[in-house]
Amino acid sequence: MKKLLLISAAAALISTGAMAQSTVVTTTGTGHTAAVQIEPEYRTKIRSYVTEHKIRPIESREKIVVGSPVPREVELEAVPAEWGPSLTKYRYVYSGERVMLVDPSTRTVVQEVE
Repeated sequence: MKKLLLISAAAALISTGAMAQSTVVTTTGTGHTAAVQIEPEYRTKIRSYVTEHKIRPIESREKIVVGSPVPREVELEAVPAEWGPSLTKYRYVYSGERVMLVDPSTRTVVQEVE
């Protein structure tokens, strides 16, 4: 019985890891779950946009990470339409060579664009 339980748990972890590559599920401050899915072609467009527009990274004393709020002194930028229609409701910050999508209502980082 223990062996079956361990195998089931391992299978669940493996399948969760595979899904996490394309979809990130986060919980907002209101308790609602929001899925952020970025297709590979849009990931490429996001990286190109940052390079082509010479976006300067912000500086913050606090490290900006997924699941944490962005400090109030950091200005959130509007997501360009070319990043995909499902992302325009978010804002972004460029920090430490990383693009972070932010829920503007809670200022919480919902995904790091790799």
